Amino acid sequence: MQTQSPSLIERLVNVPVIPVLEFSSVDEALHVSEALIGGGLPVLEITLRTPVALDAIKAVAAAFPQACVGAGTVLTAADLQAVGNAGAQFAVSPGLTPALAVAAQGAGVALLPGVATASEAMAAMEAGFKFLKFFPAEASGGVPMLKSLYGPFAQLRFCPTGGIDVARAPSYLALPNVVCVGGSWVVPKDAVAKGDWARIRTLAQEAAALRKSA
Repeated sequence: MQTQSPSLIERLVNVPVIPVLEFSSVDEALHVSEALIGGGLPVLEITLRTPVALDAIKAVAAAFPQACVGAGTVLTAADLQAVGNAGAQFAVSPGLTPALAVAAQGAGVALLPGVATASEAMAAMEAGFKFLKFFPAEASGGVPMLKSLYGPFAQLRFCPTGGIDVARAPSYLALPNVVCVGGSWVVPKDAVAKGDWARIRTLAQEAAALRKSA
């Protein structure tokens, strides 16, 4: 059962950080995305946590065709269809249900499902997924947990998300089973409130400079 395109991992190999984004307006989404892409982070996860999320995905995907725009907090088959219609190239879910796994078949949107335990990783493997979100990363054991998962699941690759910042990211990126990390630290709320797009661009540059050491 093949539910995941290898092109998603290929796009992320040289992108150490996926910004996890929550927008209150389309205008905000465009400004922040421009700063992130300009700073070297062209893969974006716009979460479905606000009423403008789908409009933001559509606007950012249209304005920045060079970027890889994804949707986060995808919980249902309907969510998956909606983000695909909005132009998302990938979708991220905090967990995985049988219905969502079935919906990912031929959806045209690569799904990055979340897992936090060995049993959940096995279920995701059975559903055809080999690239997984490890969430919530810090609360679920962090780097030691991912090291433990590597033994029995060496074929799996992860994007850990949750509680990761610029200080913690390098230890995750050093792991052989980690492709990239997800995080919101590159878009501080106070910077957004002030319209300090230059600061966000600088933080993006710092994050983009992080590279896997293994």
